[in-house]
Amino acid sequence: MNAIELNAHASNDFDAKLAETTALLQQAARDYAPLSAGGVLRITQASSLGAEDVVVSYLINSLQLDIGIFVLETGMLHPETLDLLARLKASSRAPVEVFTPVNESVVQFVAREGKDAMYKSIELRKACCHIRKMEPLSRALAGKDAWITGLRREQSGARAEVPLIDKSDASRVKINPLANWTWGDVWHFIALHKIDYNPLHDQFYPSIGCAPCTRAVSAGEDFRAGRWWWEDETAKECGLHVSQSSPLEKAPG
Repeated sequence: MNAIELNAHASNDFDAKLAETTALLQQAARDYAPLSAGGVLRITQASSLGAEDVVVSYLINSLQLDIGIFVLETGMLHPETLDLLARLKASSRAPVEVFTPVNESVVQFVAREGKDAMYKSIELRKACCHIRKMEPLSRALAGKDAWITGLRREQSGARAEVPLIDKSDASRVKINPLANWTWGDVWHFIALHKIDYNPLHDQFYPSIGCAPCTRAVSAGEDFRAGRWWWEDETAKECGLHVSQSSPLEKAPG
């Protein structure tokens, strides 16, 4: 049984949710339109190439919105994720940018702490996330007034309060168009539109990050149980989506 067969169950109000999402993306494209014809895009989607993100990318492309897409290629992604990235770049109407870590920073970190440093302590894992994700993210968002994520309230307790529009960061607005969607809604949409998705989802990986820090989940585990599974639940964020009011905000990475 693949991920579609297992998960594609739309909620009763799915059509209303889709209308809400579509309107939000269209309004965001208008609000953050380029300042001149052919100008720099002021809004971009952060894609980890997971199920939620391929849905958002599909909507951006099908609605022909002036919104870019970027991917953080950490140097530790699964081959399946890299293959999907190549297919997205080849098929996307929206420009797809790939940001990688500063190579010297990676080399020095691995030489100093070892290639399995992320398992040694939360501090080292977050330091690794900082080098491979947070620093590239800062470059990806430079000059942007808004960015779009695939965050959903259902994903974890830490994300239960995710708003559709998050203005807590004074530097730019974060837009979460799938905040109200269920996992079943996501897969219903993927099935309906035959969207290309990461085959790791068929192997019980609901949340996919770097290969050393991601495992499959078992029946009954929550969506993000396979991310940094050796850590306490309260530490399970890399820093990309920590709110400004969160007690985790001061943690490195």
